[in-house]
Parts: sequence; C-alpha cells; structure tokens
Amino acid sequence: MPARQFSLRLQEPAALQEGLRRLRSSLGIPGGYPQEALAEAEAAAASPVLPARDLTDVPFVTLDPPGSTDLDQAFHLSRQRGGYLLRYAIADVAAFVRPGGALDAETHARGQTFYAPTHRVGLHPPVLAEGVASLLPGQVRPALVWEIEFDSTGAATSTHVARAQVRSRRQWAYPEAQQALDAGSGDEQLVLLRDVGLLRLQQEAARGGVSLPVPEQEVVATGHSYSSLRSSGPSLPSNEPEQARLVARASSVWELEFRALLPIETWNAQLSLATGMAAARIMLDGGVGLLRTLPPARDSGLAKLRRTAAALGIRWPHSLDYPGFVRSLDPSEPRHVAMLNACTMLFRGAGYAAFDRTPPEQAEHAAIAAPYAHCTAPLRRLVDRYAGEICVALCAGVPVPGWVSDALPSLPGEMDESNRRARKYERGIVDLVEAMVLAPRLGETFAGTVLEVDADRGDGVLQLTEPAVEAVVKGTGLTLGEQVQATLVAADLLTGKVGFATLP
Repeated sequence: MPARQFSLRLQEPAALQEGLRRLRSSLGIPGGYPQEALAEAEAAAASPVLPARDLTDVPFVTLDPPGSTDLDQAFHLSRQRGGYLLRYAIADVAAFVRPGGALDAETHARGQTFYAPTHRVGLHPPVLAEGVASLLPGQVRPALVWEIEFDSTGAATSTHVARAQVRSRRQWAYPEAQQALDAGSGDEQLVLLRDVGLLRLQQEAARGGVSLPVPEQEVVATGHSYSSLRSSGPSLPSNEPEQARLVARASSVWELEFRALLPIETWNAQLSLATGMAAARIMLDGGVGLLRTLPPARDSGLAKLRRTAAALGIRWPHSLDYPGFVRSLDPSEPRHVAMLNACTMLFRGAGYAAFDRTPPEQAEHAAIAAPYAHCTAPLRRLVDRYAGEICVALCAGVPVPGWVSDALPSLPGEMDESNRRARKYERGIVDLVEAMVLAPRLGETFAGTVLEVDADRGDGVLQLTEPAVEAVVKGTGLTLGEQVQATLVAADLLTGKVGFATLP
C-alpha cells in the first residue's frame, strides 16, 4: 500500500524550543559527551582494527530511510540449491569501544540514541556512529557477518556469525527501492529481498507471529540532514508498538504526517527478525545470553478484542485466530485503524532477560511467537553490542568475554530505563508539535475517528486525518470507530496537552 501522508506545516517558534528544552531536562536526556569519552572515540576512529577475514568482494547493500548516515546493517542475498543464503553484516561497535573506558561508561548511561526532529542524542559520538563504524557505501568496515541459510520455504536451516571486513556497494533508501521494484527495474538484491521477505512473512504466519500495520504518526522537519527515528526499524519487531515516528529532514518548517509502511520496509524487517531469532537460538543452546521477551496475551485480552471487533462491526469468525484476524484488517479503513490501535494493547510487558546456564522461564517473544534477541542495531542500542559478542564467541567455541559476562546482570535494568525515557521523549515531542499546529485553531471543529474509549472517565482518543493528530476527546456516548465532529478546547504550547470535546 502506498504511503498516506496528511500534513500541516508550521514555522519553528521559540515556544516550541522552550517546550523541548523543558522536556529534555525533565527526562534527563543527555547533551554533549564527556571530553574523555570523545577523546577515546576519536582515537579509535583514527586507528580502526580490521578483522583478518576479508569479505569485501561480497557486494553488500544497505536499505534505510532517506538521509540515514548511522548504518548498522548491510545485506547480501543469493540463491543456492534448495533455498537462499543471507549474509547480514552488522556494524562491529566493539571494535571501537574499549570495555571499562569512559566511552563505554557513557553508552551505558545512555542506553540508546534519542531522536528529535532537528537533532539526535547519539549512543555513540558521530565520529563513530556516522563515520568509521557506519557501513557507508564504498568504505571498508569491520563487521559481524551473519550467514543464515533458508530452505525453499523460507525456514532457517543453519546459522553462523563471525567477524569480517566488508564494503557496502550501494545505499538504498526505502522510497527509491520500492519505486525501482514497482517499475520492474530493481536489481537482484531488491528482488531477492522481496522473495525472501515474502517467504519469511509466510513463516511468521505459520508459527503464529503477527505484525501490526498501524499507520505511523510522524513529525517531519523538512530537508534536515539527520536520519529518521525509525532508521532502526528493521532491527525492532514491527509488532512492538511505538508511540511515534520522528523524522529529521529539514529547516525550520515542521510537519505532522500519518504514513503507512512501504512493503519493502516490511520485507527488510524480516531480515533483522530472522537474525534476532537465530541469535536467540544460539544463546539458548549455548546457555548464556540476553533475550528480548514478551509474555503471552491473556485470554481476557483476546476476549476484549473480540468484543471491540463486534462493537466496530468487524466480522471475526471464531475459526480465525488472532494473527489471521490482524492480517485481514485494512489500515486504510477508519474502523480497521481503530481495531489495529486496540490490538496494540494486547501484548504488553516487553523486556530483557539475561541468563547464564539457566534459561529464563519466559524465553519467547509472544508477538514473534519465538525466542528473539536484539542484535542488529549496535550503533543505536547498547544491548546489541553484547548480544553480538556472545553469539560470536559461542559460534567460535570460545568463552564469552569477561566484560560481557560481567555486564549481563545489569543490562536489562539499564535498557528498561533507557526505553522508558525514549518513549516519553518521543511522545512528548509529538505532543508539543501537535499543540503548536493546533494552537491557532482553538474553537474550530474537526472531523475524526474515535480510536479508544474510556467510559468511566468519559473520554477517549480521537484521530484526525488533517492535520495528522491524535488527542484526548471528552464527550458522552463516544463509540469506538465512530466518525465524530469535535471542537478543539485546549492546546498548551509548553506542555503539549491538546484536548477536544464532542459537539452536544
């Protein structure tokens, strides 16, 4: 389905900057790097160490949002007898970060990269994340290279990961890659990506996994040089709902958009999901590791979703399971968007589980329907560096490095806290921009779709299509999926609070 964009432009005012400053301060979002950490990064960048194994003859390519410069992943797909071979190169961040050093300590304090429309607070300094550690085209880089074999149905049959030096040949952006495929001019790598991606989606359906194609809300600052918030998208399960998408492209003109994922983004995500599943299996078999887990949905949650579907007038046969039902929904249909939004509430409680010898009781990621690990975005997420090191050691039959084992017990807590801050930061930025877009229009009436209803509080969540806003709506008799007329009654420029009230 093509991208759907509904936007409204605004100039970046001083009030927005003050709101952003307050938001960063309240959440403790870091600013610059300590001088000692910067010095370590610059020294590592000046003398990179390359692995002995040379795979620079393999024509890897990257695929990311437009303008991305922190490139974690490069892939090469090939056909082989009975199936396919995926070579998946992941930036070797451990080649540049000294365990126990100042830079290492700073990455633990941050946990991940924090994104805003006109800047980002990186996990690593730009000299690494956008320079010598990034898999930029034409540059020889150290990498962890995963080699995963799939049979003709897309099922993984073997996995190995080891260090090697690689050189990407081309940097594709999602829109141009999708256009090339649609026009029949896509190169072999894009065609194979489509073929393998579709097979992996069939595998996902067969094992009971599910992705939620909810149209994403974006804040866009047009033409900026920074990459998008979800440039790490392929390394995250698409069924772990995110609050917002912040894209930095611009000058001082900001926009709000709703955008549906391009098919090629979904296929690309399947490569990272397959790698994360392979990593989890290696760690479980090896008796040491760090998993991304999600508990199963409760029966009461599924029953509530069936009642929601009935209230929306959407047929859900009892013979159709939850994943099949989700795949039957059309994100271009307002009632179905409301249903998809309700589905995001089914799986809650994603976290990390570290283990040594004894695997966790809950080892699966319920939405993926398999054990899974984060390992494909080390430039932007701390935990991936550790998962990669564990898998390299286990595949080589050598002990896991001590600096990795020592950090395992504390990593889940560090990542949970970092994720909490990131979610609040991203949602807070969207709230501020929504308020800025709407402030001049207080008292106006808008048409929207009711996405959520809380009868006890007498309110719900309203999604407007123009401008692309989601906000609280007060009113009696709100009905899920209903198209309503609502008046804008509040838009606070410093807190980002926006409110609507339905007409009597």
